[in-house]
Amino acid sequence: MAITRFAPSPTGYLHIGGLRTALYSYLWAKKTNGEFKLRIEDTDQARNSEDAVKAILEAFQWVGMPSDCSIEYQSKRFDIYKKYIDKLLEEGKAYRCYMSKDELAQLRAKQEANKQTPRYDGTWRPEDGKTLPPIPKDIDPVIRIKAPLEGKIEFDDGIKGFMSFDANQVDDFIIARSNGVPTYNFVVAVDDSLMGIDEVLRGDDHLTNTPKQIVVYNALGFKIPKFYHMPMINNPQGKKLSKRDGAMDVMEYKRLGYLPEALLNFLVRLGWSNGDQEIFSMDEMLELFDPNNINKSASSYNAEKLLWLNSHYIKNVTNQRLIKELEYFDCKIDGHDKKEMLLDLCKERANTLIELKTSIENILLTPTSYDKKGVKKFIKENTIDMLNSYIQILKDNQQNLHIPTDIEGVTKPFIQENELKFPQLFQPIRISLTGGTQAPSVYDIIAILGIEETIKRLEVAISQNFGKE
Repeated sequence: MAITRFAPSPTGYLHIGGLRTALYSYLWAKKTNGEFKLRIEDTDQARNSEDAVKAILEAFQWVGMPSDCSIEYQSKRFDIYKKYIDKLLEEGKAYRCYMSKDELAQLRAKQEANKQTPRYDGTWRPEDGKTLPPIPKDIDPVIRIKAPLEGKIEFDDGIKGFMSFDANQVDDFIIARSNGVPTYNFVVAVDDSLMGIDEVLRGDDHLTNTPKQIVVYNALGFKIPKFYHMPMINNPQGKKLSKRDGAMDVMEYKRLGYLPEALLNFLVRLGWSNGDQEIFSMDEMLELFDPNNINKSASSYNAEKLLWLNSHYIKNVTNQRLIKELEYFDCKIDGHDKKEMLLDLCKERANTLIELKTSIENILLTPTSYDKKGVKKFIKENTIDMLNSYIQILKDNQQNLHIPTDIEGVTKPFIQENELKFPQLFQPIRISLTGGTQAPSVYDIIAILGIEETIKRLEVAISQNFGKE
């Protein structure tokens, strides 16, 4: 039973790399009958954004991955952190450091000049037989933890395997700033332990933080969780994913017309696979996912794959679901008597909900103009006479024309009798009914609009001579 977490910082919006991490954590917790917990790491008061917090929570609601406990906010846990900092100070495992910013800058400059890795030199670290400098009156101290001076810091990573760091790679890092605010690596270790997190899935950009957090775990006597450090998502060129490539706010995907199922299906495959399978329902993800099978190498973002998946889900979710989704884009068709036929027709050609909306509105909304290239190509000298004759066919049979096959039944003989090719009739009709030439089947459009509206649009297009100058 795994207890996992996702802990975003509300200094920006949730992006897809973060959502993938959350998805993997969620799947593993649910598969093992464990718990998935959400924590907002908002100790950086200067950079935090309330809008970002709202957007993060909105994103989790949209994709359907709720926290199994009340959401924790680090900004409300400062008393807890102070308790553990005081504990380390009392036990001699942490100490106050009065080195000024200028002194620290001089130390780092000297180390860099000597081609050394910049690190704190332990000036204020208490040691047996060591005399510390006099305490300056004008310096508010930071709190540093005593890191081990020798040995190894080791752990078994579920993705990268056995990891070993020389202890001297970790200096006595700051666990509380001079204003008393605790630092990231300290609060993460405390929170993960107190929240019972026993398996931590996160990006491998956190790998260098892990030895420091292990120092905190050991100093406080906390159990160290199992770590899984996942490779990043790159752009198709193998570089860091940017906004232009797709690393945008998760909710922007909703605004662009993607379904959450498609986005989650897309993300689960960016670093994990089950043979050649591409389509995964949430139930299948929960059955098959195992973080031990996450790829060791970085994955590449593929916008075409995401569009393909979204198209698949648009075709396969219920029409009632699509009706509700379309309301977000101010496309309301629930009251239309041919809504099922309309959706069945339009969703076959749509990659996004926005494209679906456009396709629907191209049919339902009376055209206000006509595609000039289409008019030039398909509206000939005899076209208007032909359309007037076809209008008469529709009027004569109006009471019997209800579904596409009814309309096909009177249209095909008309084409044959007038020795027409299908585009000669269908393209002028498409232009008349929708304003363009790319609409779906003419039979379906007429059935959806109804004979009366079809005749009306045909007559308007004729009266306006299709907008010809």
